Parts: sequence; structure tokens; C-alpha cells
Amino acid sequence: MDGCLFCSIASGQIPATIVYQDEDVVAFRDIHPVAPFHVLVIPRVHLASLADASEADAAMLGRLMLAAGRIARDEGFEGRGYRTIVNTGAEAGQTVHHLHVHVLAGKTLSWP
Repeated sequence: MDGCLFCSIASGQIPATIVYQDEDVVAFRDIHPVAPFHVLVIPRVHLASLADASEADAAMLGRLMLAAGRIARDEGFEGRGYRTIVNTGAEAGQTVHHLHVHVLAGKTLSWP
């Protein structure tokens, strides 16, 4: 989508610290981390939010979550613990309107 920050990162137009990528997803370090390890996992295809997902997106959604788990495991957090978060809409804290999964780790996390 024109003007989408995360689409521009996925296409390589805007630089980011990429930690994982494959044909379906790209994962990169958050520029404003809230934990020692904070990565965003995005689909290469534009989908504004989880609220916009349909049954046709089921495989892509599964790939996002599998990638999040793989990244946490590869970074050594599988045994220690990590959090995955999807913010949907402004009141939930979504500021970039391209679906993304936050992967947080590296400290004891509280809720909320």
C-alpha cells in the first residue's frame, strides 16, 4: 500500500534491522523498544489490522505466529519466556496500520 511504513520496510525501501525474513514475513527490531528484546513481525502483504483479516488470511496469520515463535527460540528466549502481542485499533495502541506481532523478551514482564 502506498505510504505504508511497514510495506516500505518489507520491500527494502526503508532500512530496518532485520532479524528474520522469508517469502511471507519480515521481522525487524522496534525502533522504540519496550523490552530488551522487541521485534515486530509483519506480513509482506498489506493488511491494516487483525480486524480486517478473513478466512482467506488464515495461513498468513499462522505463518506470522510461527515466525514469532521461531525468532524467540533462535534468540534464546524459548525456555525463559517471551510475549507476543497484536494491538488492533487506536484504543489498543496500534499506531501503524499494517498488521504486526510484537515479540517482547529479555526481562520479567508485568501485565498490563
